[in-house]
Amino acid sequence: QVQLVESGGGLVQAGDSLRLSCAASGRTFSSLRMGWYRQAPGKEREFVAAISWSGGATNYADPVKGRFTISRDNAKNTVYLQMNSLKPEDTAVYYCAAETTTPIRLDTYAFDYWGQGTQVTVSS
Repeated sequence: QVQLVESGGGLVQAGDSLRLSCAASGRTFSSLRMGWYRQAPGKEREFVAAISWSGGATNYADPVKGRFTISRDNAKNTVYLQMNSLKPEDTAVYYCAAETTTPIRLDTYAFDYWGQGTQVTVSS
């Protein structure tokens, strides 16, 4: 079992920045690939970013490339999502995800644990 607790969401204006945090427990954190997803009202959950076990490799969805940065601190069992130049279309509930079993294809993800989500609202 992996427990994930997100924090850091809020209401900001367009152009502002926010940093989300996700604290993990229950498994050796460095054995988990981690990711962030988001779900806007009326839309399906979508991939935002992912990070490898050591943090040496990252992957981003096109809409957030160049604006968002995913990072992790294995000593603190925490993954972060730094969000800069926020836009109204970034408004969503953001979910932290953990992958406990790595798929054969490393370019795919099999996240199987999810946090409860944190709301990010960007006003224009």
